[in-house]
Amino acid sequence: MPASSSLIIRAGPKAMEHIRREGLRPQDVAVIPGAAGGPKALGIIGFDHTLFGEWLPRAPRVRDLIGVSIGAWRFAGVCRGDIAGALKDFGDIYVGQTYPPRPSPAMVSESAHTNTRGLIGGHETQVLSHPHYRLHVIATRGRGPLNGQSALRTPSAFVLAGLVNAFGRKHLRHLADRMWFHDPRGMPGFMGDGTFDTFQTFTAPLTTENLHPSLWASAAIPTVMLGVENIAGAPPGTYWDGGIIDYHLHLPYHRADGITLYPHFTDRLIPGWLDKPFRGRVARDAWLENMVMISPSAAYLTKLPHGKLPDRSDFKRYENDYESRRQYWRTAMAESARLGDEQPGSRDHAHAKNTQGVRYVVEHDPAQQPRPQQLQVIERCQQRGGRVAERGRK
Repeated sequence: MPASSSLIIRAGPKAMEHIRREGLRPQDVAVIPGAAGGPKALGIIGFDHTLFGEWLPRAPRVRDLIGVSIGAWRFAGVCRGDIAGALKDFGDIYVGQTYPPRPSPAMVSESAHTNTRGLIGGHETQVLSHPHYRLHVIATRGRGPLNGQSALRTPSAFVLAGLVNAFGRKHLRHLADRMWFHDPRGMPGFMGDGTFDTFQTFTAPLTTENLHPSLWASAAIPTVMLGVENIAGAPPGTYWDGGIIDYHLHLPYHRADGITLYPHFTDRLIPGWLDKPFRGRVARDAWLENMVMISPSAAYLTKLPHGKLPDRSDFKRYENDYESRRQYWRTAMAESARLGDEQPGSRDHAHAKNTQGVRYVVEHDPAQQPRPQQLQVIERCQQRGGRVAERGRK
């Protein structure tokens, strides 16, 4: 991959074969996941502008937008319908947050309530009836000690969840259920009845009554925010951040009728938030075979302030300097326009409009052949008579 590239593009084996034949075309995209990650979403907002504002509208079709935490907030804004205005509001609202040192969970929760109302207040009906996009919001329903909350109970229960998860992700099911709030028109076809892993999955349709509470719950990190109690249409209980189970949304995308296009903050797909310390807990299975993942490159990140995307540590870094944090985040947002410029079908790649799709080069080290289900690195190249060239990394 050229050192100057701002994007790294990876694809599973079936997606790779499709790209070899047809290129990457908007009409082939059926599913778009949106991971948890807090302020990191600001760092790819330029990509979102091009993806939702230019590329996907060329081939309208029903697409499932599946979001957790900030990913759900991004997609709720997209489903407003006015992409440029919604993403501007999303950025302005998130950048504008201010907290004193060690804010209480009640204060952060109240800010979240204000923020979603500012983003989609008055647009709830449009969000839930977009002609092409189907919004899905993932939260976690607490079990045992996580079903309930108090100043002592919540941190103790979350520590317990971390210890249980350390012995194996499957054990977390004793403390947490998946809660899938789906588009009023139904679950994604590839999800079936929602049964696909060790966690119990409850489902409920999104409504104008539970849309905001589901978004609050999806982002409710224990000890940082209050859990959301007894959401309308869902089983009784305390609801927490969906990233506890589905941090990067490791779902059975291989059953979807089309490509899963994943605009991501990083080059790793980590199943749960509590899996982050364990380097071996990275998705590499058949569920990714029809996925194309696009993320900022290392070369791009090194040119950003602090050499990284915005993240929650910036609240501490700029604890008493709100304006400097805002400026840093706005700089990262402005720089992310380069990600959009390199996206297939962007204004800077207008030649793609008159071809079947954007062609790619497969780049790999012949001495280290990728595992059968591992995402391989690919890069855009000039059209070469409809063929895709392969080459080793030098």
